[in-house]
Amino acid sequence: MKKILTGSAAAMLLMSGAALADGKAIYDSVCSACHNPAVAPTMKSPGLGDKAAWAPRIAKGMDALYASGINGVPGTAMVAKGGNPSISDDDVKAAVDYMVSQSK
Repeated sequence: MKKILTGSAAAMLLMSGAALADGKAIYDSVCSACHNPAVAPTMKSPGLGDKAAWAPRIAKGMDALYASGINGVPGTAMVAKGGNPSISDDDVKAAVDYMVSQSK
């Protein structure tokens, strides 16, 4: 069973300055709160691996997906950087890359 960092454990890791270059680790610690397939329908977000939900988003291009992750999407539950402003833009891009790779 995978250990997912949440709450204070994730915050401590991020605040310690540890670089999370691994998109899966970033997804697990930040993005999975809304993009986990089990909760995505209630959040109205595309769940990891949901090809139908991701297809129209992927079709807009990676720059559009990066911008959505970094800046958020007004009028939706997608907030800038998944609600964790301490992660870098590169960390968000790595997480987006991971989610897209799992959803094609």
